[in-house]
Amino acid sequence: MEENKKNNEKNTKKQYLLLAVAIILMAVLAVMIYFTTTNSKNADDKKIAYTDLIKEINDGKVEKVEMTVGSTNVKVKLKDEEEEKTSIMTSAQVEAFTEFIQKKVEEGNDVILEQKPTNVIVSISTTLFSLLPTLLLVALIILFFKMQGIGEKGKIYDSETTKSKITFDDVAGLEEEKHEMIEIVDFLKNPERFDKMGAKIPRGVLLCGQPGTGKTLIAKAIAGQAKVPFISMSGSEFIEMFAGLGASRVRKLFEKAKKISPCIIFIDEIDAIGSRRNSNSGAESENNQTLNQLLVEMDGFDTEETIIVLAATNRPEMLDKALLRPGRFDRRITIGLPDMRGREAILNIHAKGKVFADDVNLKSIAEDTAGFTGADLANILNEAAIIATINEHEAITNKDIEDAVKKVTVGLEKQSRVISDKDKRLTAYHEAGHAIVSSTLETQKAVKEVSIIPRGVAGGYTMYKSDEDKCYISKTEMEEKLVALLGGRAAEKIVLNDISTGASNDIEVATDIAKNMITKYGMSESLGPISINTENDPYELQMLGEKFGDAIGAEVKILLDTAYERAQRLIIQNRDKLDKVAEELLKKEVISAEEFQELIK
Repeated sequence: MEENKKNNEKNTKKQYLLLAVAIILMAVLAVMIYFTTTNSKNADDKKIAYTDLIKEINDGKVEKVEMTVGSTNVKVKLKDEEEEKTSIMTSAQVEAFTEFIQKKVEEGNDVILEQKPTNVIVSISTTLFSLLPTLLLVALIILFFKMQGIGEKGKIYDSETTKSKITFDDVAGLEEEKHEMIEIVDFLKNPERFDKMGAKIPRGVLLCGQPGTGKTLIAKAIAGQAKVPFISMSGSEFIEMFAGLGASRVRKLFEKAKKISPCIIFIDEIDAIGSRRNSNSGAESENNQTLNQLLVEMDGFDTEETIIVLAATNRPEMLDKALLRPGRFDRRITIGLPDMRGREAILNIHAKGKVFADDVNLKSIAEDTAGFTGADLANILNEAAIIATINEHEAITNKDIEDAVKKVTVGLEKQSRVISDKDKRLTAYHEAGHAIVSSTLETQKAVKEVSIIPRGVAGGYTMYKSDEDKCYISKTEMEEKLVALLGGRAAEKIVLNDISTGASNDIEVATDIAKNMITKYGMSESLGPISINTENDPYELQMLGEKFGDAIGAEVKILLDTAYERAQRLIIQNRDKLDKVAEELLKKEVISAEEFQELIK
């Protein structure tokens, strides 16, 4: 493995060196062409034709003629001009001109003739300079051919060096997915067990899921677990500015895999090269060539060659259908968000090497972080460790973790920002409106904290308890979510008789939810259960007609208007509670869940 690593580093250095040399040569060539063009323009003004030179000599206007042995260039100094001019002649013209000018001198003509011997160094340098652009072009062509060899990419891991790497023991919250991957590893280790039953090796396994759910982590665990070589490559590494280079890299990747079979090929972010094919123009044509080559290679390697292609993406809907068919990617594993037990297991893994205070309960943190990915949880514990270090704590406290959650989800606290009393009052009523409205809705989560201290781009925030893992969301819950989101705007309108830009993000989120309810989840009474995906097919809505688009807009507006009216009614009905919470926020800036419940009793 150490040798493979050194070879990979060597190839990478070679690639960058070739690219740097190519860029330098192109720059030098461009400069030479520029100066050659500029000099040629200036030289045109200093040239004199052969016939004009003869006429000038006959008219007695030439003061001096300078000739170099072996050269076809003759320098001339005219009496009425300061700068010398050059006449470029053929060999025959040079002979004739030499006889002509010598005769003129012998006749006593007022002209000076200087004949210089050949300068070998100048002659050689002139010849080399004239050949330099050609040599540079040849060098560039050779470099471009060599750069086709940049397809030698992809890091190779083998069993000798993956012992210290990530294994399945480091993967938590993905038990079923781990089981699938263990099957793949077992097939590579003991293919004869499956051959007896007539089972065929799966050609490819596609890992799908949101960013941060652990797709790449599983691939790294396979690299540490499997006792077979593992080739890792990113989808973006296939894409280059040079035509045909992507397809070349795909070919060389599979050639490398065949030589070290049995092995696993891992392509991270495969949507970079596997997206749907479209018109053959420009960069799209190059991407199509790369994808076509990948399709051929996945369908083309022999059944005796034990090669499995493992790929990861968070945009499976963008992939070409030919790539997803059985025989290429036989298995598709969707990696979802971890449940409560999964989150606790993930926290336990990332807690290794960290010092925690006695008040820290990882199970409690797992209960309060529903909807968080594994990457989010790892980031929270890391931020908590940083906060504890900055605050000079001996161990990570529960407050450090809470501050880390706020920092990750809402943004950095900005205590130093100077806020006017008017803005502070508006923010207090806005956040109190969110909290009061959501507390009156049965399906909405309980309030965890309300603050008017700016964080990130927000002037304040209302945090809710995330203590329930959900697979589905009902229509009623989504409708009440719209009401809760518009609670801040409703409070501004009722209390201040004005509205502000502070609700812009709330309105944006509410509009997206309303659109999805109508176009994605089929929750419209009048339009019925219909799904429209304009992201993948922008012409889908046009096929249904303009009236249908108008009907969707009308349905979305009805949802938002109804939610806003309900939010205003709830604010009016609970005005006394709203004032209490807003006044408390103006005094303390932050209200906890217990304090909030006490205020609204």
